[in-house]
Amino acid sequence: MRRHFPLLLVLTLAGSMVAAPARAADDLPFRDPALPLEQRVNDLLGRLTLPEKLGLLHQSQDAIPRLGIPYHKNGTEALHGVAWSNDLDDNWNQKLATATVFPQALGLASTWDPELIKRVGAAVGDETRGHNALDPVLWGLQVWAPVVDPLRDPRAGRNEEGYAEDPLLTGAIATAYGKGLQGDDPFYLKTAPVLKHYLAYNNEVDRSLTSANLTPKLKHEYYQQAFKSAISANAATGVMASYNLVNGRPNHVNPDLNEVVRSWTDRTLYNVSDAWGPHALTDLEKYFDDKPEAFAAVLKSGQDSFTIDGSDHGPLVANLTAALDRGLLTEADVDKGVGHALSIRFRLGHFDPDGGPYKKITADVINSPVHQRLNRETAGKAAVLLKNSGVLPLRSPKSAAVLGPLSDKLYSDWYGGVMPYQITPLAGVKERVPGVTTGEGLERVALKHIESGKYVTATGTGPDDNAALTDTTPTAASQWDLTDWVSGISTLRNAGNGKLLGGDWRSLDTDDADPNGWYVQQQFALERQSDGSHLIRYAGFENVESWYGLPDPYVTVTADGTLGLAPKAQAARFAKEVVFDGIAAAAERARKAEIAVVVVGSHPWVAGREFQDRPDLRLGDGQRRLIEAVRKANPKTVVVLETSYPVIVDAPTLLWTTHAGAETGHALADVLFGDVNPAGRLTQTWYAADDRLPSILDYDLAKTGMTYLYHQGRELFPFGHGLSYTTFGYQGLRVRGEQVSVKVTNTGGARGEEVVQLYTHQRRSRFQQPVQQLRGFQRVTLDPGASTTVTFPLKRSDLAVWDHTRETWAVEPATHDILVGSSSDRIRQRATLRVDGEKIPPRDLTKTTRAMNFDAYSGVTFADETKVSGDVVAGSDGDWISFTDTVHGARLTAGVASVTGGALELRRGSPKGALLGTAQAPATGGVYDWTTTTATIKPGKGDLYVVFKGDIRLKDLTLTG
Repeated sequence: MRRHFPLLLVLTLAGSMVAAPARAADDLPFRDPALPLEQRVNDLLGRLTLPEKLGLLHQSQDAIPRLGIPYHKNGTEALHGVAWSNDLDDNWNQKLATATVFPQALGLASTWDPELIKRVGAAVGDETRGHNALDPVLWGLQVWAPVVDPLRDPRAGRNEEGYAEDPLLTGAIATAYGKGLQGDDPFYLKTAPVLKHYLAYNNEVDRSLTSANLTPKLKHEYYQQAFKSAISANAATGVMASYNLVNGRPNHVNPDLNEVVRSWTDRTLYNVSDAWGPHALTDLEKYFDDKPEAFAAVLKSGQDSFTIDGSDHGPLVANLTAALDRGLLTEADVDKGVGHALSIRFRLGHFDPDGGPYKKITADVINSPVHQRLNRETAGKAAVLLKNSGVLPLRSPKSAAVLGPLSDKLYSDWYGGVMPYQITPLAGVKERVPGVTTGEGLERVALKHIESGKYVTATGTGPDDNAALTDTTPTAASQWDLTDWVSGISTLRNAGNGKLLGGDWRSLDTDDADPNGWYVQQQFALERQSDGSHLIRYAGFENVESWYGLPDPYVTVTADGTLGLAPKAQAARFAKEVVFDGIAAAAERARKAEIAVVVVGSHPWVAGREFQDRPDLRLGDGQRRLIEAVRKANPKTVVVLETSYPVIVDAPTLLWTTHAGAETGHALADVLFGDVNPAGRLTQTWYAADDRLPSILDYDLAKTGMTYLYHQGRELFPFGHGLSYTTFGYQGLRVRGEQVSVKVTNTGGARGEEVVQLYTHQRRSRFQQPVQQLRGFQRVTLDPGASTTVTFPLKRSDLAVWDHTRETWAVEPATHDILVGSSSDRIRQRATLRVDGEKIPPRDLTKTTRAMNFDAYSGVTFADETKVSGDVVAGSDGDWISFTDTVHGARLTAGVASVTGGALELRRGSPKGALLGTAQAPATGGVYDWTTTTATIKPGKGDLYVVFKGDIRLKDLTLTG
């Protein structure tokens, strides 16, 4: 059971809202499919009362019987299959879908195969329609997928939800999945996909309070690009705002939603808030003084749907009515948002007499044989062969040992549905090998309380059956199978009742079979002390201090002998006694088998998921020791790694996959035994070490060297990496006009697929350039000895950079290296391309220049100019920004705001260079109270530094005269 869901995820529906509407007259103009969309929308808008309009701005939209308008709910989760919606009858539970569960989103992208992913999207769209046919109230047709936040940091909890660290690849996969979800009709929508989450949202720690500092260059070139690709291709019907802030302004009032996102397409978009997000503006972020002000700002920023208060739109209507009464909104603002909502509902067929062309899809598509076969194909194509010592492919072994904590387990994730059946890795191998042995390879331990000499014992399987110090000698009830997943976080499964030790707010019990819930309370870290004893840290969820009042909860023993939680100073000490060495037993099975397959990895609910980032990239110590023991016992060992993110692990033969759905076992067997020649490729850099990674809150990847675009350190596996059972040759790279072509030949002995990747590097630029950048890719299939010519379009405009000095895209005159290969670090053919363009002129600071358009910075943060729009630089003593290659005059005029006042020093060449002049920044009383300051400085040319003295916000500057 999934339990303890917070209000921000509760999207429940009230039964009173779902009565079947009375049929309206069919001759009303809005019900006529032959009329233009705009005419139909305007006709319906004109028939609605103001309260009805306001209700349509909620995610749960009441039926309007007098007009024959049915009930509609936004937000079916469909990230890699139909996953869940909110349960009509239970305010605290999601209703899970039994459906085809495809590989996690990260796995979908690792296929590098947009045509395949479009087919997956089409299948998910069909199954969404199938569920909608079963229950149109529960299963709405606006789907919240795909996630297109670029995966710039692999420690981010929601890594499993995204596609890639590269914007082009992310955009291509998102476009394919979105087009599949929508269907191929030029007007009607099978489903209405919404892109998540706008913008720059890659951390879960304090996610509603932290602000992503985005330079204009990275915002345009990196963080917006995947959204732009999918929206401009008309592969999505809107975006969802993210929980975080960008440059000091919450994304739930980000003006981009209107001014930028809608500019990417000529079709109507229907943007939505994330769950509870509008409430965060007042309740958590304190950005606005009250709800009417906040909700008016949300609507005016470009969001058309409020995902708040479950099925109850009463609070929304009341607050928007108050905003109208206070002049914060006009009815025209309301009509605009409602018009966007209705536009998408018209395209879903909601107001057509026959329900539109996709209404005929019925529930028999759910988990159909066709979808099962597609699932197996996708999982096979997603697998990435990281290393191969020559063991693979397997050649008809007579015996095998299939070992590890994931050998006979499949797990779905937070945004996954219920698998109708499960083919585990063990089952997949058993279909191929006559003699198979297995074992989880876990240590079974007893935890002896050092002070009392008693053991931690399970007392039952109910929520009130608290674990206690009972046994004086280990029994089944006081023995625990320890699974060390990642980052030092483990689960403890009781040998007696098969349940996991878990938290129940302040006590510990064993009433859950698997990790579950919004707050995953079955997570622990066994921390070895210098005397050999262990403290047991409770790692159940983030923000434990706000819930428990404990900054760092550890297992303690209460007066009656039951287990509880307390600060570290009161933690109990335990001896960890190994009562059964599952690692040694697994190694012995491997020694007796012809081949060994060790299946290790992550649990998608443990130590990293929405609301919980990972502190590091380590695979659990127990799993690493299992790999080494099995390898030592049997050199013919294949390590299969199932994770939702990169980890640091090594083995001579290593095959990676995400949690890949019901057909995982079949797909892995297809790859292991050579029926499928692996051609999946990594979509993220796998770093060789994590101790040098920057703060997860630092979004300036150009400065920190994150992702393959800017990373210059050692890698475990590079972006685009993946091996094959055959070899490929590259010949004859040509660059002609706006095309790049290369001949690719299968030079090996097996039919295989190659992902041909095109990168470029601009040798010289006015701006910092990536080490290399993906410009195109194609997955091709070749028989032994066969060749094909792969052609990539490469337009001049593709090489444009964001010129922040003039706030425009520009193509510079430059020489570009043209690089084609099988991964970012395996370039097989090189050429050069000389591009004529416009030379970026020296910065003319005699014209008003936004402070945010600096060239370099240190210490400053980026902030909001007003609560509506504008970005500024906020600095304190010693912080600075600089402008390169400037021409400026002697009179400085600057827009500043400061609570306490301060000064700005202008210096030449460096932050400690020659002082050109000082401008006083008066105390304005508030960060949004702007004034103008002036000063006389020495005119000249060169690099100019603005050094902050005191806490000041700087909006713009001009140096004239």
